[in-house]
Order: sequence, then structure tokens, then C-alpha cells
Amino acid sequence: MELTEALSKIRPIPDYPIPGILFQDITPLLSDAEAFATVVQALASCAEDYDYVAGIEARGFILGSAIATARNVGFVPLRKKGKLPHKTYSRSYGLEYGQDELEIHIDALAPGSRVLLVDDVLATGGTFKAALDLLSDVGASVIASCVLLEITALNGRAKVLEQSPTLAIHSLVTQ
Repeated sequence: MELTEALSKIRPIPDYPIPGILFQDITPLLSDAEAFATVVQALASCAEDYDYVAGIEARGFILGSAIATARNVGFVPLRKKGKLPHKTYSRSYGLEYGQDELEIHIDALAPGSRVLLVDDVLATGGTFKAALDLLSDVGASVIASCVLLEITALNGRAKVLEQSPTLAIHSLVTQ
């Protein structure tokens, strides 16, 4: 399957979770095995030579764990506050429609680990910046990042690059 065909399975849902937000539903893409495999391959090849994939809750888990399996590397979840059972580092961040907090286990990665950071959407950049801070807290080196979809009007890329000017950010779809 061609990547454009796979990506066409993303379904926009207006006014979800609140009025004014155009939610990008990836469940039709995920339920199509061939489309999902095509997207995973495209995301997995956005960087070379990484030891781990870090995925941001929740849809970043789906994409990130599939990439990690495809590349035979470890997967590290970046979870919402209160979901991890061991000692954590924590970072709060802003969303298009509120505030939230991400956490990582303090021993999730060895210092110097090379990480590919994955999420489904890059919007305002708040989640990505918090994820980068958490990975820095554990001593990891984020060598690249990739997202399924980037909403350019929200300027998330620029905000992330203010914090991490050399970070490679790969997006399969921009809108």
C-alpha cells in the first residue's frame, strides 16, 4: 500500500473533545493491517541507529511500540500523571484545550541512550517539549522525533525548536 493511501484513512472529527477542535481519528488507519504496517515502516525509517523508541500517551504508545518491534529496539512509555508504579520524573504542559502532566520512570533509560521520540500529533508543542524534558531528565539523547500528523497553524514545531534547535522533527502529514 502506498503511504498516501494509508494516510487517507485518518478521519477528521469536528468539535471533539470540545467545540472548535478538529480531532484526527487514527482508528480507521490502525484497523487496516496493511495501512498500519505502511505507516509504521515510514515512521520507523525517519531516523537511523536508535536504541529505544519513546512513545507519548496514548496514541504514541500504539505507534511507538509498533516501531520498536519493527526495529527490534526497546520501548519506553511517557505516561500521564499517576499511571506509572515506580518513582518518576514529571513535567506539566499546556494543550490546545487545557493542562496535563507527563511522567517517566527515573530508571527508564540508561544515560546516553539514543531515543526516537514518537507521537501521533504535533499541535502546540507542549506535550513534545515536556517529553523532551523528561528524556533529558533520565540522561537520554533524543536523536530524532516523528509524528503521524502536524498541525502547522498551531506553531508547535517552532516552539519545540526554540527549546531543541537541532532536533529533527519528521511529520508524515502536515495540515
